[in-house]
Amino acid sequence: MSFPVKPPANVASLFTPLKLGPNVARNRIFMSPLTRNRSVPTNVPNDLNVEYYRQRAKSAGMIVTEGTLISQQGTEWPNAPGIWSKEHVDAWKKVTDAVHEEGGLIYIQLWHLGRSDHPDAPEQIASGQPVYGPSAIAARGGKFRHIPGQPGYVTPTEIDDPSTIIAQYKQAAQNAMEAGFDGAELHGANGYLPHQFLDSTSNHRTDAWGGSIPNRAKFTLEALRAIVDVWGKERVGLKLTPGGGYNDMGMPLDETKETFGYLVQEADKMGIGYIVLARYWELGDPMIDGKRRGTPHDVIEAYGPLIKNSQKFSNTQFTPEEAAKYISEGKLDAVLFGTAWIAHPDLAKRVQYGKPLDNQPDPKTFYGHSTDLEELRKGYTDYPEAKYD
Repeated sequence: MSFPVKPPANVASLFTPLKLGPNVARNRIFMSPLTRNRSVPTNVPNDLNVEYYRQRAKSAGMIVTEGTLISQQGTEWPNAPGIWSKEHVDAWKKVTDAVHEEGGLIYIQLWHLGRSDHPDAPEQIASGQPVYGPSAIAARGGKFRHIPGQPGYVTPTEIDDPSTIIAQYKQAAQNAMEAGFDGAELHGANGYLPHQFLDSTSNHRTDAWGGSIPNRAKFTLEALRAIVDVWGKERVGLKLTPGGGYNDMGMPLDETKETFGYLVQEADKMGIGYIVLARYWELGDPMIDGKRRGTPHDVIEAYGPLIKNSQKFSNTQFTPEEAAKYISEGKLDAVLFGTAWIAHPDLAKRVQYGKPLDNQPDPKTFYGHSTDLEELRKGYTDYPEAKYD
């Protein structure tokens, strides 16, 4: 759907179409992955999820799904969706069909939490697998609030052969293609498994998957190659959070810049469709042992110039006006918005029509804590659209 109204001049660059592989996004106001805990009663998308994505597909340039599990894991996010089974494929097909009916594009974010799982979570128990990580090093902080006693992170079992997890990414990518997605994004951010391999504080391996920067980057790059084998390079994206913090991630600044600089350049050489450089966010950087864990720095300035072949995206605390400025100056090709999409199902249309973003998001409803679909609608599919003449 396109809208016949000329946008305000200060956001006009957001409404230039953008080519994404064989597809064209109608605008550059993209929807960021947003874990919402609504795939009840287990991990399979339902009709409420279909409604949620359909609402936002009416105006979003492109949607990236909430983190979608490539295998059954004891995540800190109960009722997160998966993509490892035929049941998941069939359920996600309803979502992708709905998005396409509204003229939208939708990529799936492929997710493995690594050491950020818990052995007592129902899904982990059902999987029959231990919690895995690159090394037997537990993350600090964090609480599994859906598990009695609210336990913290545990020491993971070191992955014996990381290529077995790479194979899971490839199968998940194949499942996603069968489900009708337009592309796939590797979740390499926020202290989850690819990030754990990359960071020297969580990866103490001495084999080919640890030690040097190329070895620590190997897992992310091999996972990318596996997804590219399925989708082709132009329909694959990578999300990174070089500022760290979340899930006990962060290296000294010089090491951070050298490590992420190497990874960004190697991913860019592959010619993948896009790289997301998520900005540092203090609220996502918890206090551990009395100080912030992350490494604050300007990630767009540090790594954006290294990207020569892929599109450059970013997210985290952008206003539409700021996003438009970055795009008009050539620093970014698109911006993903998160919380703004939660509270405004018509976000892009509001920006184009100059309507205020006046719905107040309710953090108490960001994450579902029920199995009742009517209860789960609150703060999910019940935010109103603006009134248009």
